[in-house]
Formats: sequence, C-alpha cells, structure tokens
Amino acid sequence: MIRIILFLVGFGLSIIGFVYIIAYLNYLSIGYSFIEYLRFIITRIECLISILGIIFINIAIFMKGDRNELCV
Repeated sequence: MIRIILFLVGFGLSIIGFVYIIAYLNYLSIGYSFIEYLRFIITRIECLISILGIIFINIAIFMKGDRNELCV
C-alpha cells in the first residue's frame, strides 16, 4: 500500500513541477535565452518539485515489496 501512495504522491509532485516548467516557457518569447531560462527554473522551488516527484516514483517502482503484496 505504501508503494501506491508513494507513487501517487510522486506523480502529483512531478505533474505540478512540469506544469510550472511549461508555464515558464513563456519567458523565451519575451527575450530570455535558453541558458537564462534554465538558470531561472533551477532557482525556482516549484520546478525542483518535479525532480523530487521523479525520485519518489523511482523509489516506489524499485522498492522491494512483501511476498504477499499484489503484483500488477
């Protein structure tokens, strides 16, 4: 059960982070270079949440489960 919850929390965090990353792509149209854009999103905590979400998803996928746990 903990694997499912960890996966769903990770999925939610990564979606939130990637939505902000896509939303900040508008800065490219107002004159930011791609390097400046990358520097900007690295400093934003809401964009770094996506990395945390991906880490949670990987932990949930590769974590060893119980023998009685339903494997789908």
